[in-house]
Amino acid sequence: MLDLRPILLVTGVLLATLGCAMMVPALVDLADDNEDWRIFAASSLLTIMIGLSLWLSARGSQGAMGLRQAFLMTCVVWLVLAGFGALPLLWSGSVDSYTDAFFEAMSGLTTTGATVIVGLDHAPPGVLFWRAILQWLGGLGIIVMALSVLPLLKVGGMQLFKAEAFDAPEKILPRATQISGIMTLIFIGFTALCAVLYNIAGMEFSDAIMHAMTTVATGGFSTKDGSIGHFDSAAIDWIAVVFMCIGSLPFLLYIKLFQGEPQALLRDTQVRAFFLLLIGFILAIWLFQHNTGVHDGLEGLRYAAFNVVSVMTGTGYANADYNAWGPFAAGLFFVIMFIGGCAGSTSCGIKVFRFQVLWANLGQHLNRMVYPNGIFVPRFNGRPIDDGVMAAVQSFFFLYICSFAALAMALSLTGLDDLTALSGAATAISNVGPGLGEIIGPAGTFSPLNDTAKWILSFGMLLGRLELLTVMVLFVPRFWRG
Repeated sequence: MLDLRPILLVTGVLLATLGCAMMVPALVDLADDNEDWRIFAASSLLTIMIGLSLWLSARGSQGAMGLRQAFLMTCVVWLVLAGFGALPLLWSGSVDSYTDAFFEAMSGLTTTGATVIVGLDHAPPGVLFWRAILQWLGGLGIIVMALSVLPLLKVGGMQLFKAEAFDAPEKILPRATQISGIMTLIFIGFTALCAVLYNIAGMEFSDAIMHAMTTVATGGFSTKDGSIGHFDSAAIDWIAVVFMCIGSLPFLLYIKLFQGEPQALLRDTQVRAFFLLLIGFILAIWLFQHNTGVHDGLEGLRYAAFNVVSVMTGTGYANADYNAWGPFAAGLFFVIMFIGGCAGSTSCGIKVFRFQVLWANLGQHLNRMVYPNGIFVPRFNGRPIDDGVMAAVQSFFFLYICSFAALAMALSLTGLDDLTALSGAATAISNVGPGLGEIIGPAGTFSPLNDTAKWILSFGMLLGRLELLTVMVLFVPRFWRG
């Protein structure tokens, strides 16, 4: 029988941590003399109490965790945190139903950035801070999961990034603790630097902090209905571009960078491929804007760079409605949604390394066709790629396409038009945020969608954030039979 105590232990600790985080918006509202501070305080106490109860009920366990428990824990944690994270949003009246509150919380924790809240410019400060905190915690959480849990579970080829001295399931908890400590310091440092630069560039101090949290986490929640475009500042746009890229690079490489190995970033083939793709897409959109007269010169470069980086990294900020740029731009942004950033980052999507593995595998097959007796070894970062990794990546691609198609069909059956259904499925599973079209595009919100569509999209966000297989394996009967 599956031992649930290690799962309850981890869930309880993280739930209590979430409850403590709720006190931050409570203090913000209290300082602003807003009545919502009571709601956040009550939500905090309830969440801490339940989290501590779960921890106390499981503290007798030895902390050993097998593969099945690790799969289940990953899904349970994200669902439970989103479920409790939704409470203050619902009780504060920021949304009309628990469906909307859960959607918003799931969008925050998965760093998707899709929102159902209208009127952010006049929303209570506590609610705005809570949305930023959810994305910041979600961004930090996905880094720890990508470095400690997913490589162990061999999800979608993530075993390529298995950390040293992390060979057994029993080491999940201590290893995650070590990693989270280092990563939290790096994460705080980048967030603080980003906030300072935003403030210098003209943002108010509170806006700078919240936008810094959602920029480094590549989340995309803003304090304004117009997103970053509200500020209409080239300086702010370029700062956002830099820190969205920072959030999309492997955080393990930052450790090497701070240890005096700056060449580690330059040597990494995944990082080089990421920037080459960005440059190619930016140039394509820039030239398109110039030829169509949408934006010219450096202004066109600014809009191209900002929106390409925002969509590809899955941040989801917007400084313009790129839907209005024409079908070529909309189609290219639709494709960019799926790519994502680097493994071990806060970014989302398929991830650049999987395209590299697939390309190396394709090259191997083509070479074998030309030279049947030749020996060709596909490599990633100079190391041979194991057959198991290639099989995992191919399986991931297949499941990604199937999942996207299934989500799109399910959304279409709820009554959504084809463009909204397709882009909604893409933006959910890729954790990007805005989709395409008038309803959920950069100038719209997900508020008009029906409840069924919102639950489908919430599931899509979870599916994409947890790398598909982590969720799908729970639906296999053999998993529960051991």
